[in-house]
Amino acid sequence: MVRLTDIITAFAKGIARSRVSLVGAMLTTIIFPLLVGSIILDLFGYITNPYFGFVIYMVMGPLFIIGLVMVILGLLFFKGKVDVGLFTLEYLREQFNDPERFTRIRKLVFLGVFLTCVNLFVMGLLGYSGYHYMESVGFCGQFCHTVMNPEYTAYKNSPHSRVACVECHIGSGAQWFVKSKISGSRQLVAVALDTYPRPIETPVHGLRPARETCEECHRPELFHGEKLVIRDQFRSDETNTKVATVLLMKVGSAGDRTVSSHGIHWHVAPENRISYKATDHTRKEIAEVTLFRPDGSLKVYRTDKGKKDGPEVESRVMDCIDCHNRPSHIYLTPEQALDRKIQEGAIPAELPYIKRQALAIVTGKFDTLEGARSAIATQIKNWYQKNYPEIARSKGEILEKAVKGVQDAYEENVFPAMKIDWNTYTNHIGHGEAFDVGCFRCHAGDHKTEAGEVISADCNTCHTILAENEANPQILKTLRGNE
Repeated sequence: MVRLTDIITAFAKGIARSRVSLVGAMLTTIIFPLLVGSIILDLFGYITNPYFGFVIYMVMGPLFIIGLVMVILGLLFFKGKVDVGLFTLEYLREQFNDPERFTRIRKLVFLGVFLTCVNLFVMGLLGYSGYHYMESVGFCGQFCHTVMNPEYTAYKNSPHSRVACVECHIGSGAQWFVKSKISGSRQLVAVALDTYPRPIETPVHGLRPARETCEECHRPELFHGEKLVIRDQFRSDETNTKVATVLLMKVGSAGDRTVSSHGIHWHVAPENRISYKATDHTRKEIAEVTLFRPDGSLKVYRTDKGKKDGPEVESRVMDCIDCHNRPSHIYLTPEQALDRKIQEGAIPAELPYIKRQALAIVTGKFDTLEGARSAIATQIKNWYQKNYPEIARSKGEILEKAVKGVQDAYEENVFPAMKIDWNTYTNHIGHGEAFDVGCFRCHAGDHKTEAGEVISADCNTCHTILAENEANPQILKTLRGNE
């Protein structure tokens, strides 16, 4: 007859005699308290460093599971037959069928069940917390620091900065979760081997369909009417004169609760299915546009290039992202970045010519971020010491503040390590200063049907300009009741 002490002794000896089990037991025993303590701290929000999270869920967690597996494998497959015989089905049947023996062995059963439940609980907690860690903004934006730093910085300054990355890039459902992890694994390998592109190429293919993503919060069929937009800017003169452009944007509707779809969102109305063919990867060159009507008819608009048998890189149905191509990762032009800092007060407008001097400096070429910071500080201070020595002498704090503001404007939009400069990424909202992007990819008057019908290039289709780069425009005085 085998006694209970024989089982416990055999179990301990089995671990001790098997190097595999011994290593697994040591690994599990050491990691267990550290792992559980770290997960609890993370659940209560005390762990914010993404690299610490990586150690918990990508290092300690797998090692804990590997340790348990090693203990089991060592006991069952890397031992002698005598010791293993204590855990055979025949032996367990003998113990459970005898009432006296069952009373003695049930303590061991309870211990085994307890330890199993503890391990299952820890693994469940590890899986739950690890899942949320890999879905966190910190993991997405900060773990691969050099690669994702530009996108993470732009994201933090965007209107969607309180929307988690996964809400747009992954969304709900197992299918997109699995796709994202497979894609993430490839990206991790690229980072480890230093083979990732610099800069990251856009548009990024393989994301969730834009309408499934955007329209979870934004419903174009419920947009109505027109929107007043005021854009403040500062001239490059001595007083950094503040001017404003006032636009009445004809947002319109995609059709719900209105007689017909109209305005900007006419493009995504259900009855107006639009497809296009791009001849370049960035979708800046559109050679053909097709409008599908509800009655089955269609109109095909082509440029001269589209009428020829040229290359077709991509054919797709128009959706939100074709205009709102940078809804979160927004990079500003140098003028926009400096205007924003002046508007926020980060760059004091009281300094003469600060807009002009800052613009001249930040548009220069720098190989490193540190070199840019040093050049900005040196050149601004030297210029004021030479041309406005009184300001340099008596308003040192204001000058330092201006330097910091200009440096921030540069650092938030230019990333030499990733070869991202001003205007590396094109924003298709609007048409750009040269009228060559955004709307004017299709609305430049170049796309015609065979019958000669042209896609309209009338600016008033989308907006009405009420004031343009005016200081204290009359329209704002009227709207604000200051007349």
